[in-house]
Amino acid sequence: MYIFEFDKRLGIAIPSLERDWNFLDKAMQEEILSRWEEIRGNIPDRVKQLETEINQKQTLLFHEEDFLKSCDLNSEISELASIINDLWLWFRSKGKITAQNQY
Repeated sequence: MYIFEFDKRLGIAIPSLERDWNFLDKAMQEEILSRWEEIRGNIPDRVKQLETEINQKQTLLFHEEDFLKSCDLNSEISELASIINDLWLWFRSKGKITAQNQY
C-alpha cells in the first residue's frame, strides 16, 4: 500500500502511496505517520550537511578567478539551496489521521 522511496537529490526517503490517503485505514495511516516522523526528524541534520557544502563552495567561489568555474560553483550553490528549500517543505508537511476506527 505504501513505500518510502529514497530520493537521491534530497538525501531522504519520501512516502509513495499507491492509494489516496483518505482511503487508507487508521492503522495504516498511523504506521505511515510513525515512519515519516522518524525520517522527518533527520531533515535538520541533512540541511546542516548541505549548508556546510554551500559554505565550502562559497569559499571556493570567493577565491575563484576563472569565470566559467565561478559560474559552475554558483550553479552548484543554487542547486544546494533549492534542495534545502525542498527539504524544509517536506519537514513542514505533517500528516494527520483521517480514517475512522475499523470495527
